[in-house]
Amino acid sequence: MQVKVKRGEPVEKALKRLKKVMDKEGVMKQLRANRFFEKPSEKKRKKSARARSRAAQDS
Repeated sequence: MQVKVKRGEPVEKALKRLKKVMDKEGVMKQLRANRFFEKPSEKKRKKSARARSRAAQDS
């Protein structure tokens, strides 16, 4: 990923654009998910819990 800093643009603004791009592509979310090993059974449990909470919100 690259964000080119425009002439006269503050670095903070370019960082903000970079963070937006990374958030849009889900890079940080993926990094946090892969930070620690998660057993397949734990993944299934979390997935079903998310589905249950979504189903509860829809009703």
